[in-house]
Amino acid sequence: MTAAMDIKIIRAASSKFAGMDLKGIAFGKYFSDHMLEADYIDGQWQSAVIRPYQPLSLSPSVAALHYGQAIFEGIKAYKDPKGNPSIFRPHDNFIRFNISAERMQMPAVPEELFMQGMFQLVRLDQQWIPPYTDHSLYIRPFMFSSDELIGVRPSDNYKFLIILSPTGPYYAAPMKIWVEEKYVRAVSGGVGFAKSAGNYGGAMYATAQARKRGYDQVLWTDPVEHRYVQECGTMNVFFIIDNKAITPDLSEGTILAGVTRNSVMTLLQERGFQIEERPIDMGEVMAAYKSGSLKEVFGTGTAATISLIKELCYKETVMQFDVDSWTTAPAIKKQLTDIREGRIDDTHGWMQPV
Repeated sequence: MTAAMDIKIIRAASSKFAGMDLKGIAFGKYFSDHMLEADYIDGQWQSAVIRPYQPLSLSPSVAALHYGQAIFEGIKAYKDPKGNPSIFRPHDNFIRFNISAERMQMPAVPEELFMQGMFQLVRLDQQWIPPYTDHSLYIRPFMFSSDELIGVRPSDNYKFLIILSPTGPYYAAPMKIWVEEKYVRAVSGGVGFAKSAGNYGGAMYATAQARKRGYDQVLWTDPVEHRYVQECGTMNVFFIIDNKAITPDLSEGTILAGVTRNSVMTLLQERGFQIEERPIDMGEVMAAYKSGSLKEVFGTGTAATISLIKELCYKETVMQFDVDSWTTAPAIKKQLTDIREGRIDDTHGWMQPV
């Protein structure tokens, strides 16, 4: 933990928690009693405060609403069987947050503000962490430009906040995925590697079209040939082919460097899988499916953790999988969940006690 930072705390007069049932609670629908707020003014971060969760007062001309300077992160806190709270790999998200900030020409958030603010906030609202398996407290740090000015340039002022949301399982059932060949999520030289708000807004139309066809999400492909795999909805994607775990590499800057992705690669390697980070051609995926060497396909992400993919549709080929017979993705998901929820030893030092 970094040096102490003075963060003012204003406690809520009463809690919304009383009588709330957190079991199976919907993702992102309810929020805890408090939030962290800080402002970047005159070239420095100031006025850091944890206050009761409340609406923000914003000018209609606030720059983020017009030019999209906005980034965020997703982190999760869990309770072990004894009720002790901890946060999964928060420092990795802090690093990625500032990578996004740099790409979007926003100021870096100091480690002591990001980390201590998060830990103090979660400690204050820890009763909101659901004590059930596959449940967590979702932590959402975000920052946006707050200049009250219409002009296409980086803002001088910014607002940084952290809010908390209790959540149950994100994708409860295996997914059907449409491989997208028209619309594009990211291109080399763009902002695909940043957790920029616009990445998600730009993905909504293609996702809606896939759902009209009966699919849950899209698997994005490259913008030139529409052959090479990128991300799957809001997740990284893995293919188990023979004894290899293959996932798209990050070299083009079109894919988010997922913290769950990194964790899953570590656990797969420990189970004897050869990890390959490289371009993946959908032709290779179809050939592996037809030969029977494509064993499993799954997505990884903070919200979903690991989500099984039961169907992939590419061109005229529908690839269907018997997810009930799978062993690798369910085992990795269970292992990762058990580490997060304190049922097995955290030998990697991923869990940070609150």
